Amino acid sequence: MATPNYGYEKRQRELAKKKKKEEKALAKSQRKSDDPAQESGQDGSDGAGTGGAGQAPAGETGTGA
Repeated sequence: MATPNYGYEKRQRELAKKKKKEEKALAKSQRKSDDPAQESGQDGSDGAGTGGAGQAPAGETGTGA
C-alpha cells in the first residue's frame, strides 16, 4: 500500500482556503461598492435636495434677518 502524501494534501487545503478567502473578499468588495452607491444616491438626492437646500437658505435668511 502507498503512503499518504501529506505535503500534497496540505498544499491542496491551503489552495482551497486561499481561493475561498479571495472569493469572500471579492463578494465583500462588491457588496461594499453596491450598498454605498445605492444609499448615497438615495440619501444624497433626498437629503441634499430637500434637507440641505431647504434648511440652509432658511437658516441663512433667519440668521441674517
